[in-house]
Amino acid sequence: MATGRLWALLGGVTGAIALAMATYGTTFGNVVYVLLYGTLCTAAWVAAARVPGGSPRRPWVLVALAQSLWLLGDLIELAYYYFSVGVPSVGIADVCWLSGYPLIAVALTMMARRRAPGRMRGAVLDGLTLAVAAGLAAWQFLIVPLLGTGTSLAETIVPPLYPVADVVLLAGILFIALSPGTRGAPTLLVLGAVVLYLAIDVSYNVLPYFLDYGLVERIGPLIMLGNALLIAACLHRGRDELTRPGSHVKVLHPSRVLFLGLAFLTAPALTLIQEGLEKNAVATLVATALSTGFVLARFTLAVREQERAQAQLAYQARHDALTGLPNRAMLTDEMDRTLPPRSGPVAVLYLDLDGFKQVNDEYGHEAGDAVLTAVAGRLSSAVRNTDLVVRLGGDEFVLFCPELAADDAIRLAERVVADVARPIPFRGRMLDVGASVGIAAYGRGEPARERDALRAADSAMYEAKRRGRGRWVLAEA
Repeated sequence: MATGRLWALLGGVTGAIALAMATYGTTFGNVVYVLLYGTLCTAAWVAAARVPGGSPRRPWVLVALAQSLWLLGDLIELAYYYFSVGVPSVGIADVCWLSGYPLIAVALTMMARRRAPGRMRGAVLDGLTLAVAAGLAAWQFLIVPLLGTGTSLAETIVPPLYPVADVVLLAGILFIALSPGTRGAPTLLVLGAVVLYLAIDVSYNVLPYFLDYGLVERIGPLIMLGNALLIAACLHRGRDELTRPGSHVKVLHPSRVLFLGLAFLTAPALTLIQEGLEKNAVATLVATALSTGFVLARFTLAVREQERAQAQLAYQARHDALTGLPNRAMLTDEMDRTLPPRSGPVAVLYLDLDGFKQVNDEYGHEAGDAVLTAVAGRLSSAVRNTDLVVRLGGDEFVLFCPELAADDAIRLAERVVADVARPIPFRGRMLDVGASVGIAAYGRGEPARERDALRAADSAMYEAKRRGRGRWVLAEA
């Protein structure tokens, strides 16, 4: 779905939610609430059904199922309200509501695993650390006050399960937040939805201590804004980022270290609050905080050193050591990502230097290196920021140009031939080389594979050499 239509959807939902909150408790407000919720559930199932082939459908099916269970719980509660003596404090509606939390948590975990296949260990450990800290806080402030307050076994067990469900949901969203991958609009929509769920649930537990419960109940329709954000993520045209393997996160973000430090201090801080502010307890907490800070600082330094080493190795594996240009491995990845399928034209220019062997033979390899470095700089200056300049090896280069039509590719080849032919200064001498260029251009919607495109451009380049060098040839379709 286009971005404009998604914003219109969220705007309409926000207006309907405001109406439902303003008329909360009335028959009109209940009708608006049910109609809006039913529309969102239908949209969730439609979005799950429209997931294109090859993309995982199961996470979105679980999201749609959770929405349906939550709607069913609301309908059951409304049925009790209108057709029964009163609404039971604990009943079947709670089973429906509680069942939705683990379904969404499982869906989020499945997304995280697909975003970082084989690289989830760090995210899982950090997520579980933060979830355990949140669970400890929930136990002391939300669960313990509810224990023993019910008049039956069900009333004693069910209310504390909601904070437990929130912790489970928190763990699921932390796996997404801490895993590698693109942080585009779909990811932000999912994060916003779950944060809103958790904020509303915490408000239900905390606000009654300060406000009348009748006022607190009016925030209930806000849960549908979270549902709308989640469904908008599924309808977004870039939703594949939530289930597509992403690039490895190379930097340990400072906020991640801060959150881990706060998680380590949760237990002693809660113990201090529970036992009172005694001098020994305060000193113990301060010492624990300092020790935690020192340990995390040492941990951060070690991770930074490892990150720099990994970044250097990764750069060397994907770049040419002499010119600093991307190598064939990076070209293959970029062409595999861009070519099948494409939204627009694409051009591949294959270059071979003319006269390079003579320069090497007459002036030595240092002169040859100077020529390659100068040519790499001229090629990089001739292309757009979206194009890729690659050194395949020796004196062969490739320009990979997405969204470049054949006519524009020809003009680029003419400019490259002219730029490479300019003399190159070396130790008081001027070195002369040229370039033969083969062009493989594909129009919008034309199928192309990396191997075929390079072969076609390579053949055209040899044809340019046969015609006299210092020229370009466009490969036939």
